[in-house]
Amino acid sequence: MKVAILGNGGFGTAMALSLARAGHAVAMWGHDAVYTTQIAASRQNPRYLDGVTLPDSIRIGSDAAAVLDRSELVLVAVPTQHVRSVVTTVAPQLPVTAPLVSLAKGLEQATGKRPTEVIAEVLGAAARVFALSGPSHAEEIARELPTTVVVAGHDEAGLQWLQTALQTKSFRVYRNRDVLGIEVCGALKNVMALAAGIADGLGYGDNAKAAILTRGLVEMQRYGLACGADKHTFFGLAGVGDLAVTAFSRHGRNRAFGERIGRGETLEQALKASPKVAEGVWTSKVVAKEQARLGVEMPIAVAVSRVLFDGLPAKQAVRELMERDPKAEA
Repeated sequence: MKVAILGNGGFGTAMALSLARAGHAVAMWGHDAVYTTQIAASRQNPRYLDGVTLPDSIRIGSDAAAVLDRSELVLVAVPTQHVRSVVTTVAPQLPVTAPLVSLAKGLEQATGKRPTEVIAEVLGAAARVFALSGPSHAEEIARELPTTVVVAGHDEAGLQWLQTALQTKSFRVYRNRDVLGIEVCGALKNVMALAAGIADGLGYGDNAKAAILTRGLVEMQRYGLACGADKHTFFGLAGVGDLAVTAFSRHGRNRAFGERIGRGETLEQALKASPKVAEGVWTSKVVAKEQARLGVEMPIAVAVSRVLFDGLPAKQAVRELMERDPKAEA
């Protein structure tokens, strides 16, 4: 099968490797023509996935028309804030019947919309738009370490087809009809991972991180239920699974970003420190606004946004969280 991947970041590159190993004909597109040419020539992607060699069978280029030509499946592997512009640009070259799978985990800052909503809005083709999420660090997929994810969509036949297309001996795929819940989990777990990283940077230890994850999951579910998600989704791969791996792993870019903030770096300094995008930064700003509109209580998410964008000192944010009025857990 011919698979096109839009985006040559870490996850897009890892998925290219996984699909190529499964025998698919893979082509990967990058917006930066100079860097993309370097990847094609060296078969290395040091900026986003260092230490991995790409086989010659993976075609790499910055010509979207050539990459998308006759593709039977398209993975959209660009950061959430660029999904709209990229899909709009390549729309004339997209095959009209190929399923599109979003790999992004965030909320569009300008609209608060989920990536699949943005893609469907641009293309007017909601039925063939899907989302893939779950605990899946690119570094481990690239090394063929066992990874399990979930693909979500409204078309059951399409979901079953994608399971077969994407699954390999080391990459297991479940399916789920709750697209909304899957994407809310993917977006909000990054915000909670930022909080966990801030706690790491402050040196607060495992007790604090466990509390952040537990209460963070409550906040994620509150938000999702207010939007119409299935409550069970939050206890699956896209919810507690992805939250745990992102908040604890050395590969977690949002956790690492939060750790920089906890150690005293400003937002600008932390943004300049790595070319990798920490999706939770921009999602936290959206969530802080949307939770008020939805009428749900999300003190951790709001605190993260205030630390990043309003200059609230991290230690003060933690103190305010600890000093909130006592209440029942449930």
